Amino acid sequence: MCYLSRIKAVLGLGRLFHQTRSLMWFFAFFIIVFNTFPANTFPVGPSPTSQPFHLSLLNLIPAANAATGVNGVSRSDWLLPKVAPSPENNKMDKKKAELGKMLFFDPRLSGDGRTSCATCHDPALGWSDGLTTATGHNGIRLPRATLSIVNVGFNKILMWDGRNIQLEEQAIEPIFNPVEMNNTEQNLLKTLRSIPGYVKAFKEAYWGLGVSSNRVARSLAMYQRQVVSVNSPFAKWIRGNESAMTESQKRGFEVFIDTNRGNCITCHRPPNFMDNGFHNIGLLSFKNKKPDLGRFSQKKVNMTKGAFRTPTLWNIAETAPYFHDGSAKNLRQVLNHYISGGKTRTNLSPNMKVLRLKPEEQKDLIAFLNALTGEIDQKLTQFTLPR
Repeated sequence: MCYLSRIKAVLGLGRLFHQTRSLMWFFAFFIIVFNTFPANTFPVGPSPTSQPFHLSLLNLIPAANAATGVNGVSRSDWLLPKVAPSPENNKMDKKKAELGKMLFFDPRLSGDGRTSCATCHDPALGWSDGLTTATGHNGIRLPRATLSIVNVGFNKILMWDGRNIQLEEQAIEPIFNPVEMNNTEQNLLKTLRSIPGYVKAFKEAYWGLGVSSNRVARSLAMYQRQVVSVNSPFAKWIRGNESAMTESQKRGFEVFIDTNRGNCITCHRPPNFMDNGFHNIGLLSFKNKKPDLGRFSQKKVNMTKGAFRTPTLWNIAETAPYFHDGSAKNLRQVLNHYISGGKTRTNLSPNMKVLRLKPEEQKDLIAFLNALTGEIDQKLTQFTLPR
C-alpha cells in the first residue's frame, strides 16, 4: 500500500469518525498510522520477492548507485564511510589520536601495571581477545565475551547491555572498574603525570593543558574511532567491483537479506550490520539458575530480560568465539543456533524463527560472512610508549 492509498484510507475513516463526532479519535488514529510504521512496512509498487528470488538481487541492485533494493534496502545503503563520525566536543585531531594510541597500548593505565586496553582488544585477534569470556583483574573470569572495537565509532549505543552511549564514557570505564583494570582516577593521574613523555604529549595535544581523566577518555575514544574496516570483498562489491566477491558469497548475501531464508537483515541492518537494538536470541545459558539478564540490568522492562545488543558483523570471521557468552566457537555453530530458532524459548525475541536453509544456502551464507573481513590501518598498531 503506497502513502497515497494510506492517506485516502485514513481520510475515509476520518469521514466516518466525523459522522460520529469523534474527531479526537480520528486524529489519534492518523498519528498512530504515520508514526508507528516505517515507510518500508507499506512498500510502494510490487514486492521484489514476487519474482524468483535468485534473480531479484542482481536484477534490482546491478551497480553501486542502485536506487532500488531488496526488502527496502539497496546496495548503496551498505556503503560505510572510511572515517567514523566524531562528536562536536571531540573532533578528530591527529595529535590527540596519537596520544590515544599510546594510552590504548599502555599497561600502566591499570592498577597493577599489567593490563592495557589492548589486552582485551588485541589487533591480532580481531580487536577482541579470542576467549570465551573476558579475563579481568587478577585473572578473574568475567561473565561476558569481549566485543571487538572494529567500527565501534559508528555505534549509537555501546556494550552488550547498552549502558554507554558515548564512546568517551565507555573508553575510560574499564580503567576504573575493579574487576577489569582496577585503577582509581587519583592513581591514574599520578602515574601519567610522573611520566615526562605523557606530560609533553598532553600539552601538545591539548594546547598547553595537562593530564586529566577527561582528556584520557577523549584521546582513547578518538583513537578507537579510527579502527575502521575497509576494502573487504563486500565493501569493494557494493562500490561496483563485481569480481570482488565469489558467486557463492553473492548468493550468501541474497540469503542474508531474505527474511524468508536467512532473516539476518532483520537485526543486522546497513550500513554497520547492526540495529542498535537488544534481542534475546534463545541461548542455552538463559536457562541457568541465575542467567545474565543483559539489557534488563539497565532497563527494567520484562521484554529486555536476556536481551543483548546486536553486534556488528564487519570482520566477524576474525572475532570468534561468538555471542555474549562465547558459546559458539565458530560461524558454523552460530548458523546452527539460528537455524534452530533458539534453544531457550523463554522471553525469546519475536525476530527469532526456525530457518529452513538448504545445505548449499548455509555454505553460501558463511562464505558471505567471510567476505566482510576488511583491512585495518596498520599504522594504528605502530607505537612507542612514552618515558
